[in-house]
Amino acid sequence: MICTVSYPGDKIVVYTAPEGALLNNDFSVKVRQSGKEWQAVPNHLIKVDEVRGIKHHVEEASMAFFDFSGEVEISVTFNNGPIRKARVRPLSYGIEPTVKGNTLTFKLDQPHNLSVEVNDDIFHNLHLFANPIIENVPDKNDPDVIFFGPGIHEFDNAQFKVPSNKTVYVDGGAVLRGQLLIHDAENVKVFGSGMVEHTVKMGVHISNSRNIEIEGIFTTQCATGGSDSVTIRNVKSISYYGWGDGLNVFASNNVYFDRVFCRNSDDCTTVYATRKGFEGGCRNIMMENSTLWADVAHPIFIGIHGNAQNFDIIEDLVYRNIDILDHKEVQLDYQGCLTINGGDNNIIRNVLFEDIRIEDFRQGQLFNIRIFYNEKYCAAPGMGIENIHFKNISYNGDNAEISVIAGYNSDRKVKNITFENLRINGRLITDDMPDKPAWYKTGDIARIFVGEHVDGVSFIK
Repeated sequence: MICTVSYPGDKIVVYTAPEGALLNNDFSVKVRQSGKEWQAVPNHLIKVDEVRGIKHHVEEASMAFFDFSGEVEISVTFNNGPIRKARVRPLSYGIEPTVKGNTLTFKLDQPHNLSVEVNDDIFHNLHLFANPIIENVPDKNDPDVIFFGPGIHEFDNAQFKVPSNKTVYVDGGAVLRGQLLIHDAENVKVFGSGMVEHTVKMGVHISNSRNIEIEGIFTTQCATGGSDSVTIRNVKSISYYGWGDGLNVFASNNVYFDRVFCRNSDDCTTVYATRKGFEGGCRNIMMENSTLWADVAHPIFIGIHGNAQNFDIIEDLVYRNIDILDHKEVQLDYQGCLTINGGDNNIIRNVLFEDIRIEDFRQGQLFNIRIFYNEKYCAAPGMGIENIHFKNISYNGDNAEISVIAGYNSDRKVKNITFENLRINGRLITDDMPDKPAWYKTGDIARIFVGEHVDGVSFIK
């Protein structure tokens, strides 16, 4: 059942959880238009990965969602005791909740994907997804529409293969207990406010397909391999198991991510060349207006995998307007919020990171730009990394370890790395900053080790 209340210019859509849905009672969530009647929002159970030392622990967290336009007031009651401290992230949104007793309230005037955290607990938090209103819900009787209405849907072999030229609608009251597979297909759109349940590994998988759109749904993972012209918008990916990468790209071109939210138990988003049966390089990959949270490994990881016998090229990548909420990785080989690691004779070039805000993470590095020979995953070192531009990157925190920029040898170099308006704890880092001793590398001030076989690193205003 859908409950809709609307006022001039404003609208809220709240979905009822189906019987048998997995729920969590840590929080009680309500929404309303200002001064109007409150509506209860179901609080779904999801799971996340906490690393303590070197061991992984699965923790039970919460997820709630609704659709709205205009302005909405949100009430979140913490059912496990008083609220001593509360925050809503990303911090860049500037949302300051009002706290009274064990309830916090705040308002939104545009859709956002948020983390509501009480008493500094990031492993039993509320993931709150305030979605835009869905326009043009398709006719479930249309033969070109696959309509998952309210309820729990189970599939034979826990998989549903989507044919070409189909629109798949996942209602906000729908829970899918199986994978959505878009394999060898074209002209497919999957959208809605519903979910692939958190119990389903690799909830959405796109393979050897073209002209694909995925929008609005919740899932564990959404990988794209051997495909062209793929758009993934407002998808929420949260995983808790080993190798739980969020949004992988393998050997694909023209892939666009917009307003995604990733909290993953491995890399949040990756761009790889030849890998997992997909062959070739990657070109024209863009992610913008998104939020990344790596409970393990990298928020953004580019380049380690390819074809060592016949080199691949990864080029023309853009990451813009992104908030990174966390990064936790003990292994030095796999640290870095913004990481490009060249392996398997890959050439990686023309990458822009712009307007990226990095909050204080638990453990790791800001940047890791290396050509290396990682024998665990690669058959050869990378061939080259060049023309990488970091623009308007900010980090506020105390936990960043020393970042690394390093080539492999005189034939396998890192070239032309530009940092423009890099700010660390508010301090602008430039080659001509007045308080830098002339004999220091600028990287020393930013705590970036610039090693051997690196040409052309510059820090500019």
